[in-house]
Amino acid sequence: MRNTKSLIAKTKTGKTQSGKTKAGNSKDPKTGKAQITHTKSARTMMPKAKAARAKPAKKAKHKVLITGTPYDDVFHTLLIDCSELVIPLINEVFGTHYTGSEKITFSPNEHYLKRQGGNENERITDSSFRIEDPDGKGSRKYHMECQSRPDNSMLVRFYEYDTQIALDGGELKDNVLTVTFPCSALLLLRHRASSPDRLKIRMITPGGTVEYDIHVIKSQTYTLEEIFEKNLLLLIPFYIFTHEKRFRKYKEGSAGLAALQAEYAQIRERLEKLTARGIITEYTKCTITDMSKKVLDNIAKKHDSVREGVETVMGGKVLEYEAKTILKRGLEQGLAQGEELKLIQLVHRKLQKNKTPKEIAEDLEETIENITQICNAIQLCKSEDPKEIYQILKV
Repeated sequence: MRNTKSLIAKTKTGKTQSGKTKAGNSKDPKTGKAQITHTKSARTMMPKAKAARAKPAKKAKHKVLITGTPYDDVFHTLLIDCSELVIPLINEVFGTHYTGSEKITFSPNEHYLKRQGGNENERITDSSFRIEDPDGKGSRKYHMECQSRPDNSMLVRFYEYDTQIALDGGELKDNVLTVTFPCSALLLLRHRASSPDRLKIRMITPGGTVEYDIHVIKSQTYTLEEIFEKNLLLLIPFYIFTHEKRFRKYKEGSAGLAALQAEYAQIRERLEKLTARGIITEYTKCTITDMSKKVLDNIAKKHDSVREGVETVMGGKVLEYEAKTILKRGLEQGLAQGEELKLIQLVHRKLQKNKTPKEIAEDLEETIENITQICNAIQLCKSEDPKEIYQILKV
């Protein structure tokens, strides 16, 4: 049995002809503007002296496409730093019955999508993870994305991501390639009445038609009471979207702004009660608060009365400082291990693509010293398990 990662052959980038644009047009070597040609190419119409100075063709660089918005960042931060918050959301969406004690393993969010000519586009998914079954006899893959509003490219992206996730864990045995697609869901922060509750991907193959659903979570359909009753605390930072259409009416001293502040005072009080009862940690409470502030800063950047009014109620700078203090303490206790394991996984994948430590450091925006240490630990470790590599780094 072999993992399909070893089956994907490395390809070289194709060459592009310098100075040409789409539809057969060419660029003027001095102005860079497109010249429309008909019966002859631009190069044959240039004077010989200019043609002689034309630069030779260069290798095309890989295009890196990274999806990400402030709201994606908040969603991903909550999943990684407060992973326990994802379990109730998974139960709500997929009808599962996880207890919250299950092990969650996050996959590297970096995926390389093959393109024609051997090029690869790098994509970053919001979250791809595996949850162990309660009986410990198996696990299930999940893939979730966060988007502020629907668009026509969502299904294409889901198909690309899900296919790559399935290939990453594919197995080849007895001339049969087995791939397992993840259970996928979309967290939609803005929606219309026509927005569907489910999206569908249908694959027509020579062996028959296969299709699966992508569940749509419409965050604005959940009331504050439902969020706390169902323990959907991951949705709290995005609750402000339910008020977005009324921001212009929320002037200082208005009844609308007072009602908004009352709701956020209730959020703060209920989070404090959950913390006091030990249901969530102080760190989780402060992270939810800080992420709520980040969403608020973006969605209400043109509405000072709304932003300042909510920040005043939620605690603003005091809680932000408190979260940083707790994070610092948490780092000393090992809460940063998850991020370091993720970095080790990324470095390991890039080493498999024959990248040098210097190239990896540039790709990941890390210091060359840090990447070199990780590369050395990977070479020393007899296992590919990130946790064992992590232990070598800590020795």
